[in-house]
Amino acid sequence: MSTFISEPGTRLGGRYRLEDRLAAAGGWSAWKAIDEILARPVSVITFATGFPRLQQVMTAARAASRLTDTRLTQVFDVEDGWDQPYIVLEWPVGDTLADLLAEGPLDPSTGARIVAGTAAAISGAHAAGLAHLCLQPEAVRWTAGGELKITGLGIDAALAGISAEDPELADTRGLGCLLYAVLTGLWPGADHPDLPPAPMTDGQPRRPRQVRAGVPGSLDEITSRALDLGRGDEQPFSSPRELAQALAAAIPPVPIPPATVHGRREERSTQRYGYDPGPAARRPAAAQDGPRGPRRRRAGRMTLAAIVAVAVVGVAIAAFTLRHSPGSAKTGQHGGSGHTHVTVQAQVLAPVAAQGFDALRTPAEDPSDENSSLAANLIDHNPAGWTTEWYDSPQFGGYKSGSGLILDMGKPVTITSVLITFGSAPGANVELKVGDSSVRSAANEQSMATIASGTDVSGPTTFTIAKPVTGRYLVIWFTQLPPMAHSRGKYQAEVLTIIIRGTA
Repeated sequence: MSTFISEPGTRLGGRYRLEDRLAAAGGWSAWKAIDEILARPVSVITFATGFPRLQQVMTAARAASRLTDTRLTQVFDVEDGWDQPYIVLEWPVGDTLADLLAEGPLDPSTGARIVAGTAAAISGAHAAGLAHLCLQPEAVRWTAGGELKITGLGIDAALAGISAEDPELADTRGLGCLLYAVLTGLWPGADHPDLPPAPMTDGQPRRPRQVRAGVPGSLDEITSRALDLGRGDEQPFSSPRELAQALAAAIPPVPIPPATVHGRREERSTQRYGYDPGPAARRPAAAQDGPRGPRRRRAGRMTLAAIVAVAVVGVAIAAFTLRHSPGSAKTGQHGGSGHTHVTVQAQVLAPVAAQGFDALRTPAEDPSDENSSLAANLIDHNPAGWTTEWYDSPQFGGYKSGSGLILDMGKPVTITSVLITFGSAPGANVELKVGDSSVRSAANEQSMATIASGTDVSGPTTFTIAKPVTGRYLVIWFTQLPPMAHSRGKYQAEVLTIIIRGTA
C-alpha cells in the first residue's frame, strides 16, 4: 500500500482545510479541519492510496448520511471520485463516556439514561439496515447540557474490517457492556485499554450488584440480560430495541415541567458532535502525552449532579409516561354543607395508536401516508420519534398545504395542554386539531377544531389550550416545514415526544 499523508493546510474539495491530524491507523487518518464555506470545524477522514476497505467505508458513510436521528454523528460529505478520497463529519463536542468514567462509575440513573438513548438510536439505525459493531465508551458523547451523540456508526466497523453474523445481537451485547461500565466503572472483559476488567466467576463477569453497592436491582437484571450472563429467569435481550424499552421502563422518572404560556418554547442545547476515532486509533497520533494522551477530566461529582438535573428530555418523558397511569380526581368538603365537591384535575393521557396523516390525498394516490411506520415510536416511547417525509421546499414542494400526525386517544377526551418535543431546527409552523374521525380526507381535516397553533417552533414546546374541545383524535398538523438537518434543499418536520394532559 502506498502512503498518502496530507499535511496541515491541505484543502479538500475546495472548502475543507486540514488543520491538525488527530489519529492515524492502518491506512487512514482523522483530522480536525475547517469548512471554509460555512466557517465551522469539521472532522475529516482521509485514506492512503490503495486502502483495501475504501469502498466498504464509503458505502457505510453514505448509508449513515441518510439517517436523520440527531443523536447519530452527521455525515456531511463523502468523496471517492478523486485521487484523495475523504469523508467529512461533525466535529466532536462533549465528553466521551471514557472521559466520564475516568473518575469512576456514574450515577446509576444518569448512566442508564445515556445508554437508553444510545440503544434507542442504534435501534433506529438497525431499522434502516445499518449496525455499529464497535460500541465502546469512546463512541458515546455526552454534554453538560444533556445532549447525546454516537460516533462511528457503521464507519468504525468498516475501517477495522469488523463484521457480525447477527448485527443486532452484537450491538445488544455492546450496549450491555456500556451499561455495565456506567454502573460499575469496570469493563465486562479484558479487551478495553483504559477501564479495569470486571471480576469473573465461571468465565463470566459478576453481576453489577456483586461488584458495586447501590446498583438498583432492575438495572442489575437488565444488564445481566443484555450480556446474557445466564443467571436470571428471563430470556436475554436479542435486539437494541428490547434493551431500550426495558431501560425506559426502569429509569426513575423526572418530573414533567409545568405548563407554560401558549406557544412559549423552552431552551435546550442544540450542540452538534463529531467523529471520535476511539482509543486504538488515538494512541498512534504523534502529539499525544503518554499511553492515554491528553484528556479533559471532570472537576468532580458535582458536575454529574448537574447532568442529572438536565437529563435528556425525550428519555425522561418516555420513562414518566411509561411508569405513570392517569391520575385520579381530588375531592374536598365544603364547610358545613355536607356535600362533596369533586374537582377533576388534568392528567397525562396516553394515546393508543398513532399514524401519519396526509389528509389532502387518498391512500391510493399517496400510499406512503407520512411515515406511519415511525409513528409507533411515539406510542412505544422510542426516543427516535417520528418525521414527515422530506420535501424540496418548506411548503411541501407545492404538493399540499399541510400534513402531519394523528393520535387516537381511544375514546373522547378533553385536552388542556400538549407538550411536544420537536426537532432542533427552527422554522416549523404547526396547528393542533381535535376531531372524531381518522378518515384521511381534506373534508375531515377541515372539519376538525383547531385548539392551538405555533410558528417557528423547535425543541420542547408547550401548548396551553385556552378553550378545551372534546374529541377522540388529536392531529399535529404542519403547515410549514423546517430545514432537514445537514441536507441542503430538503425540508422535514420531526416530533420526538408528546405529552398530552387533559381529562377523560
